Amino acid sequence: MQTKQYTVPAISCQHCVRAVTEEVQKLAGVQAVRVDLPTKVVTVEHSDACSSAAIVAAINEAGYDEVVQH
Repeated sequence: MQTKQYTVPAISCQHCVRAVTEEVQKLAGVQAVRVDLPTKVVTVEHSDACSSAAIVAAINEAGYDEVVQH
């Protein structure tokens, strides 16, 4: 199990949280997604079957182009 964090500056409301969570949860190997609205940090717990590139692509698919991986 791996845990990775991504900052998504454009996240600003509960709709944003829901959109990102739903897209990332669709990925194979994702165990948990947490979005901290005040810090704009998305934390993803996943297996090796899920790559960082796939997670960033899912966040992009939710409508957020600027993503910074920690």
